[in-house]
Amino acid sequence: MDGNGRWAQSKGLPRTQGHRAGEHSLFEVVEACLEIGVEWLTVYAFSTENWRRPSDEVQFLLNFNEDILLRRRDELNDHGVRIRFVGRQDWRVPKRLIRQMHEATELTKNNRKMTFTIAFNYGGRAEIVDAVQRIVAAGIAAEKITETTITDHLYDPEMPEPDLIIRTSGEYRISNFLLWELAYSELVFTDTLWPEFQRQEFLAAIRDYQDRRRRFGGVDGRS
Repeated sequence: MDGNGRWAQSKGLPRTQGHRAGEHSLFEVVEACLEIGVEWLTVYAFSTENWRRPSDEVQFLLNFNEDILLRRRDELNDHGVRIRFVGRQDWRVPKRLIRQMHEATELTKNNRKMTFTIAFNYGGRAEIVDAVQRIVAAGIAAEKITETTITDHLYDPEMPEPDLIIRTSGEYRISNFLLWELAYSELVFTDTLWPEFQRQEFLAAIRDYQDRRRRFGGVDGRS
């Protein structure tokens, strides 16, 4: 969900106002997913690298994510959405925010219409490192380690590999997102800044995905 700060700066606003504007886009996408039957949506809310941003912006993001969670979790629960989180819940994340994460997860754990996963204090490399540490701690012998072993020790082993990854704001890189999981994901890059990424832009990305051939290294029999 990239481009909030640039959107705000282009309008002469503080960067934090871009994050506020991005909330509308987020729930436009959530609602569109519910309408068309998407069963799993994962969003990159705060990366392990975002701690390098100015301290006032980091503090705003922490408070803002907590505020969204408190305001929206009942609404999501009413729509049958299961809320999950992936990322490190370490000393840098305020304890009250971790408590709100756990409460949202518990509140919605039995919902199955859609799983809404929030990657918070998340990094793809960090996830792989943490998975390896769990494998070592479990005493699994090196010769017994397979791709399945690593997948089983990721933050959420139940999460399916993403079919489609959308990157907004004209950036053409993955930026440490779901590095293990995206091996065969389709990628869509758009110049649209996140606060302007509305339902129609999302549905256009879905249509783009639907027109692609997914062969997973094989041959689909078509010329």
